Amino acid sequence: MINIGEYNTLEVLRDTEPGLFLGDEDGNEVLLPNRYVEDVFKVGDDVEVFIYLDNDERLVAVTDEPYITRGDFAVLRCNAVNDYGAFLDWGMVKELFCPFKEQAFKMKKGGWYLVHCYLDEKTERLVASSKTNRFLDNTVLTVAEFDKVDLIVSHPSDIGMNVIVNGKHTGLIYKDNIFQEISVGDRLDGIVKKIRPGNKLDIALGEIGYRNIEPNAKKILETLEDNSGYLPLHDKSSPEAIKETLEMSKKNFKKAIGTLYKQKQITIEKEGIRLN
Repeated sequence: MINIGEYNTLEVLRDTEPGLFLGDEDGNEVLLPNRYVEDVFKVGDDVEVFIYLDNDERLVAVTDEPYITRGDFAVLRCNAVNDYGAFLDWGMVKELFCPFKEQAFKMKKGGWYLVHCYLDEKTERLVASSKTNRFLDNTVLTVAEFDKVDLIVSHPSDIGMNVIVNGKHTGLIYKDNIFQEISVGDRLDGIVKKIRPGNKLDIALGEIGYRNIEPNAKKILETLEDNSGYLPLHDKSSPEAIKETLEMSKKNFKKAIGTLYKQKQITIEKEGIRLN
């Protein structure tokens, strides 16, 4: 089967005037136009191509790499808007269409939007939707507490930042757990901190508990080295001062310097910490 909106590995069947015809094991064929044909391609070779509909609504293979593929999420720029919807730059000759009914907020030319790419079953066209939550489901979770997860920052809320978890679920990072600048569309590593009633996912950046000591301790050491071996921070410092300097909570800071002190890597002085 040749899958629209995805990378396909197909065999070069024959060389024709408009380009190479590629095929799969089921006898399906698609044209790779001359503009995408590389000198090394020969009949019988297997090549990886991306499949979509061109401006004439014909199935076509290309060697271009889109910014988003079917079933994925990405932040894309709006190039134009007409009476039917918006047209997004996804790195292809034909722009990705986002109809008005699939826009969480009305898109404007020049704006950047987090969207999901899917195949419209009626038209067989790839389209975008900024109503990303409708493609996510927490009814049956594929993650457990303390699992490492891949995150895409979705949108802010009054209590934190909503995230897409492993491309399947919705999650939330509370404001108190954000110690770095993050923006919509950022891809981050995280941990499932807690699963609340209703399969609501509390997410933390980095790692939790004892697992959080090592990376924070390493960051403190690196910051000490960058500051001539001394930082004016200690267990009585304000959480704001620690966050501004190290982008971590006071709790994690105290755990980390405790570990470093036991390892005799730092000295804790009255006004700060010093690298041994």
